[in-house]
Amino acid sequence: MDLKQNENNILKLIKHSSTRERGYKLLVSRYSQMIYWQVRRMVLSHDDADDLVQEIFIKIFENIESFHNESKLSTWIYRIAYNHIKSKSNRLSKNNSSFEQEMFENLQSDALFNGDEIEVKLQKAMLALPAKQRAVFQMRYYDDLSFSQIAEITKTTQGALKASYHIAAKKIEELMLDEDFSL
Repeated sequence: MDLKQNENNILKLIKHSSTRERGYKLLVSRYSQMIYWQVRRMVLSHDDADDLVQEIFIKIFENIESFHNESKLSTWIYRIAYNHIKSKSNRLSKNNSSFEQEMFENLQSDALFNGDEIEVKLQKAMLALPAKQRAVFQMRYYDDLSFSQIAEITKTTQGALKASYHIAAKKIEELMLDEDFSL
């Protein structure tokens, strides 16, 4: 069964009261890992990611009736997750001037993070990026999303996204090669 057929099947189950619970279980089963890793790469903490995933699924459940197959269900879910994370991080960073430093410290103390020195340096370099560049870089680099998919999620033009991605990649490369960029 292809992705679109699978998505349509889940939506049909959710729309009927007798199969709604099964549809929601399939939705969570199908997309929870995708959302978790999208969130985890943005907030770096396992506990924070788990909390945000639950909040995102609540938003999905509350708004599933507004989905009208104008895009893929997975793209719509990514958009909800992206907007929710963006909203949360904007509020947190306004209240805390060292938000990125706090995220990095959380990553280093996270027992579930087993990255080597290079991975730690990459995570720190990504935290040095502006939030939108970081999100675009992560969706492209880790999730292997196309620029058209990212454009749909972020409501940004593909040209702007390509520029943002390449600037982010260049900044990360420079930071990774910088001997003085400390951990």
